[in-house]
Amino acid sequence: MPVMTIREAVSQALWEEMERDPNVIILGEEVGMWGGTYAVTKGFYDHFGAERVRDTPIAEGVIVGAAVGAAMNGLKPVAEIMTINFAFLAMDQIVNHAAKIHSMFGGQFEVPVVIRTTSGGGKQLGATHSQTPDVIFAHFPGLKVVAPATPADAKGLLKSAIRGRDPVLFIEHSTMYQERGEVPADKDFLLPIGKSDVKRPGNDVTIVTYSKMVQITMRAVKQLEAEGIDCEVIDLRSLRPLDLGPVYASFKKTNRAVIVEEGWRSYGVGAEVAARIYEECFDYLDAPIQRVAQKEVPLPYSADLEKSAIPGPADVIAAVKAVV
Repeated sequence: MPVMTIREAVSQALWEEMERDPNVIILGEEVGMWGGTYAVTKGFYDHFGAERVRDTPIAEGVIVGAAVGAAMNGLKPVAEIMTINFAFLAMDQIVNHAAKIHSMFGGQFEVPVVIRTTSGGGKQLGATHSQTPDVIFAHFPGLKVVAPATPADAKGLLKSAIRGRDPVLFIEHSTMYQERGEVPADKDFLLPIGKSDVKRPGNDVTIVTYSKMVQITMRAVKQLEAEGIDCEVIDLRSLRPLDLGPVYASFKKTNRAVIVEEGWRSYGVGAEVAARIYEECFDYLDAPIQRVAQKEVPLPYSADLEKSAIPGPADVIAAVKAVV
């Protein structure tokens, strides 16, 4: 299989779907002539034209609102929000319109819109541009929330999101665009949304994570393996739908769990996953479930302080040793 970056995988998925379906359009800030903030849509404007690759005002409510209206009228819009921090400015359009229209109109309308955005810290962009509020959007029924960790997952899940009939918030980590991996060349390569993936089998402890923290976890697991601790790593890949079947199966084997997320610990993904494990697998519990998360402060601008606030391999290692 060809090897490519996450940026290339996302770009390829968009290009292939636009070639396949003339109803697929892209809109957002600087997605046209500039080629997107992260160069994902570079060259799209020249090839597909201004009708299908539309630059918008700097107004997230307008971007998502226009995309929702276009989706209700038969198009398949992919709206780009430069960062998930700006998605708060389109909160009403995302969670009250896109997520609820199908239900509120008794199924008469569908809203097949994909909202692409970036999340996460690590680039010294300050507290208001470095948040990981993915779980906030996952709270709302009617909206699918997807966050891939590898190039193959990014391509397969994005293509499924575009071909689907539901609104999808597609979250790409802002520091992972250069991560490389094998990606199937098949133009119909699709991955189902709402299916977790076992990234590494193991027998001693179950580690549940997603997005950038998959990469951090795999680095920790390599060190733990050298010490004789065998970890199973499960990538959620999507927060809604949340597929915990593989997590339960793994926990019944290992009897121990660590949940790793970049967002804050309180009211987070780890809290939800831990609660469900306790509810469904209590009889298999041999140690308290551990949660690894970001320090509960607005993310500092200082590079050293920012690094200390975001979970790293050492935090994962410490949590694993606490349960093993």
